[in-house]
Amino acid sequence: MFQIEPDETKAATLTAFEVGYRHIDTAQMYGNEKGVGEALAESGLARDDVFITSKLNNSFHAHDDALAAFDESLERLGIESIDLFLIHWPLPGIEVDFVETWNALEEVYASGRARSIGVSNFQPHHLRRLVQETNVVPAVNQVEVHPFLIQDEVRAVNAEHGVATEAWSPLAQGLVLDHPVIAGIAAEHGKTPAQVVLRWHVQRGDIVFPKSVTRSRLEENFDIFDFELDGSELGFISALDKGERTGPDPDEFNWVG
Repeated sequence: MFQIEPDETKAATLTAFEVGYRHIDTAQMYGNEKGVGEALAESGLARDDVFITSKLNNSFHAHDDALAAFDESLERLGIESIDLFLIHWPLPGIEVDFVETWNALEEVYASGRARSIGVSNFQPHHLRRLVQETNVVPAVNQVEVHPFLIQDEVRAVNAEHGVATEAWSPLAQGLVLDHPVIAGIAAEHGKTPAQVVLRWHVQRGDIVFPKSVTRSRLEENFDIFDFELDGSELGFISALDKGERTGPDPDEFNWVG
């Protein structure tokens, strides 16, 4: 579970593979699909052993544009099918309705070129519309989640419809790591604050993908499966929620650049 910058993509992805990561999160917007594809080709790993997620750029929401953009993602990645393809943002204020965009993703899913499809940054009312008006329920809703924004309402609606929750910005871009509650729990377990927060995510049932390019940090983020937080520790961390985003509000964000 790993996300990277364009100019470091190939090397960082190969390092992540060496550490043991097998889920790479990329996007057309990030400009790093080509590097991910190059790393996959050089890794020696079987294609089915690596799960690749990418996302549709905001400027390609129209039906035919979405289909063409998907084909371009496959070409940049150098693969015949992608494991998960997402609508990156709902963009509720633009002329193209995200239901039209989803219809295009349903087509690539039916073709087998996308093994699963999903959404990113969808609020409960966005998700309910898709479920009510289309044929394929999203496999995933990738949303900002961290101890300062626990997103229980979104997570509950996801669960209601069988949609997995993926947490982006799981460490709130590092803002949660200095909090004394998290630091105290980390000291009790002999772990770092980042490891404690990632463990909190995992125990809540969220899919999580921290972003890093350094091997030591990659190894640190991977080493979270040899301890467990108890119920009170989970509660203390969840109680830090203050509805504070590090990214845009999905109900207001309409950038298509």
